[in-house]
Amino acid sequence: MLIRCAVDADLPGIRRLLGQVLAVHAEGRPDLFRAGTRKYTDDEILGLIADTERPCFVALDEDAAPGALLGYALCAVRDRPASHSMQPIRTLYIDDFCVDEDSRGQHVGTALYEYVLDWARDQGFYNITLNVWECNPSARRFYEAMGMQVQKTEMEAIL
Repeated sequence: MLIRCAVDADLPGIRRLLGQVLAVHAEGRPDLFRAGTRKYTDDEILGLIADTERPCFVALDEDAAPGALLGYALCAVRDRPASHSMQPIRTLYIDDFCVDEDSRGQHVGTALYEYVLDWARDQGFYNITLNVWECNPSARRFYEAMGMQVQKTEMEAIL
């Protein structure tokens, strides 16, 4: 398995995996997510790949056809300036993380997450953060197994 920064040729694979992520969320929270869609358009994905403040990483089998990604991590740099009550923090936020449903259980997610963690550490980030939807308990278990812990909780009351 090879893990590297995403390039424009990875667009079809990222598009396909974004659909898998959206399907999980739309099944779990159809009141919030629209089935059959995805989080980003093709132009937005290409913009992410080109943006140095939005590092994008992909995992692939070196012998696979172009676009046949095993997974991705789409990230964003978040710099929080100091305030009278908060420390300045440079965070790498994992905006979207997916392992192809046919590759789950093969340690692709672990390798990809550890790659992102090492990259962030090398770049001097203080921490890595992400959001996980409660309708996706397997994702939460995965992140906990990677050593992540709850930083804060966002709650809702549906009206």
